[in-house]
Amino acid sequence: MSRVVLDDHLLRDVLADDQGDHIGRLVESNELATTNLYYARLCKSVVGARGGALTGGWSAERRRALGRRLLDLPDSILIPPMRVIGYRVAELAEGGRISTLGAEAVAAAEHLDASLCVWDGDDRPGIRSAAHAAGVTYRTIPR
Repeated sequence: MSRVVLDDHLLRDVLADDQGDHIGRLVESNELATTNLYYARLCKSVVGARGGALTGGWSAERRRALGRRLLDLPDSILIPPMRVIGYRVAELAEGGRISTLGAEAVAAAEHLDASLCVWDGDDRPGIRSAAHAAGVTYRTIPR
């Protein structure tokens, strides 16, 4: 079975059971993973919910439900430990064309031999080119 690293938007949709056809196909045919920083950013959005694209428009009840899922993240969703990929994250981020968040996503996908899947609204040239340079398959997923 193939693996995919999901960004925080896609992880949110999987955990909230709010999957469209595109995300549903990913879940059916792949092992799922995410990163430490995507996970933390989603947690921060659930706790703070000050607006924004992740959970800003969600009701408090819906955010609490997602928070419970985040606290009890299924073991089937992998998160590579930073101690394993941290040095590679630093190497990727050193060039300055990609954030630490993006560098971790590329390093995680590289480490897991996975595709990096991002919500099409978060598609950025820096992470796309870093993935390409690292030989990581980069896919945008519509909601």
